[in-house]
Amino acid sequence: MNKRIPRHLPDDALIAQAKSGDNLAFTELVRRYEETVYRFSYKICRDKEKASETLQDTFVNVFRKLKSFDGKSKFSTWLYTIVTNNCLMKHRKRKSDELEESLEAYDHARHTEDTVQRPELVSSEHSPADIVIGKELRDILETAMLKLPEDYRVVFVMRDIEGRSSEETAGVLGLSNEATKSRLRRARAFLRDQLHPYISAHPELVR
Repeated sequence: MNKRIPRHLPDDALIAQAKSGDNLAFTELVRRYEETVYRFSYKICRDKEKASETLQDTFVNVFRKLKSFDGKSKFSTWLYTIVTNNCLMKHRKRKSDELEESLEAYDHARHTEDTVQRPELVSSEHSPADIVIGKELRDILETAMLKLPEDYRVVFVMRDIEGRSSEETAGVLGLSNEATKSRLRRARAFLRDQLHPYISAHPELVR
């Protein structure tokens, strides 16, 4: 009799069976998490083809490295780490260092310019993702996110879109909490400034 896919089992039991070579258990893990992985990949890569490639790469890596998963972190956190590494490796084939330097320069300039002439429309305590907006402004936010270096985009997505903690985000990226918070602050400030002209022209559309 053919063995049935163990869809009733919890993650830890599936992982244990998959580690022992049970391909059906691994297939079920893929089924449970492929949508999560694709969605997160797309939020980071902002490209359907790259997200699909990252989805495939991620589960190839999971298959190869599953025995090294020790259960000290959540399985989903371990997956986020693999997805992030795959996205960032593709990104680092381009000029990521130049992009990061430009964001740091932008951050420095922003804090030294005359803020009296340009007051904040939204408190710096709020993320651009907190603003309830229409489609046009969402599209502007999407375009602005593409301008962020992916290292910063990952932090913004995990913290402000996925709602993950600073500690989990720092663990995924291998950063300190302070470095994670610094990247989030810079990403938020950059995106708020990208949204600023539209919000200034249409304040009634922001709730």
